[in-house]
This record gives sequence, C-alpha cells and structure tokens, in this order.
Amino acid sequence: MYIGLGIVLIVIGAILAFVLQVDIPGMDDGMLGWILIAAGVLAILLSFAMRGRTRPAGYTATRSTQVDPVSGSRVDETRVDPDSRL
Repeated sequence: MYIGLGIVLIVIGAILAFVLQVDIPGMDDGMLGWILIAAGVLAILLSFAMRGRTRPAGYTATRSTQVDPVSGSRVDETRVDPDSRL
C-alpha cells in the first residue's frame, strides 16, 4: 500500500537533493531531499514488513461424504474452521 508513496517521496527527494537549487529559508534543500529519500525508503520497507502480518479473511470448510453400509444412505459432513489461516 505504501510502495507508491515511498516511490513518490524518493523521486521528490531526489529532485530536491540533486536537481533543484531552491533557497528555502531556515532549511537546506539538499538535506530536505535526503530526508524525503530516507522517508520513502522507510515507507517501502515498512510496506514489505507489514505485508506478511495481515490475517487472511475467510474460513476453511472440509466436506466429507460417506455411505452408511447398513442403510445404504449417503452421509454428508461439513466442518467449518473460522480461525484457520489460509
């Protein structure tokens, strides 16, 4: 989710650090560029780190069918486990 934001921050930071020579009062534009680059890298790394922590939605259902040997009727059984991970 934050990969796009990270890329945008890296691009804006690289433009500020390497291309533009803007006089921002009280701040060095090169340092602001490096801060934005670092924030972009951090956003991308956190996006990858948080990807594996999401819990999948849904449940697991197991169905089994057996034939009763005495009566010859079919018996269907369904087990639902809402807490399982896919």
